[in-house]
Amino acid sequence: MQKEELYARLAEYKKIASVKHVKYIEKALEHKLGGVFLLTGNIGALKRYVDFYKKQQQLVFLHLEKIGGLQLDREGLEFIAKYVKPTGIISTKGTIIKHAKKHNLLTIQRLFLIDSDALDNGLASLEETKPDAIEIMPGIIPQMIAKVKNRTSIPIITGGLLETREQMQAAIANGAIAVSAGNPNLWGAELS
Repeated sequence: MQKEELYARLAEYKKIASVKHVKYIEKALEHKLGGVFLLTGNIGALKRYVDFYKKQQQLVFLHLEKIGGLQLDREGLEFIAKYVKPTGIISTKGTIIKHAKKHNLLTIQRLFLIDSDALDNGLASLEETKPDAIEIMPGIIPQMIAKVKNRTSIPIITGGLLETREQMQAAIANGAIAVSAGNPNLWGAELS
């Protein structure tokens, strides 16, 4: 998949299911979504979950730091790219983003904006890693989405601590291309 296809899909559906528990793997398919962020599972079940989503034409990104039994080194990324074959990966680590890009995986770099230093360091890291998208966390600070959008051309996804459709809508209104939500009750929210 090309990143332009990813951007078009996120712009159309605006929501991503952050699947944090195995019991919600199938529930994510009940809604029209831009994709799925898989934050659960282990190395033994991972390919089965990815194949399940891909069979349903769903984009699936693996948050590698949340997958049990996976070594986050070159060999681990090669295993993910050649055997598991997700749409892409999510990581907070710049080195993982760089290695994943070498394996032609789409990449989303997660930034936790806890203070101005985290913002500046995160933006500097983006210049070096050049991910395909950014996920800004937490998602309940829409004014920070606008601030980051003014400083980078990389498409922004946001998530974390979102509890209402209105919070999701505010994130979109402030420049996010899509919103990731871990709460299954928000996966069906209508966003414009």
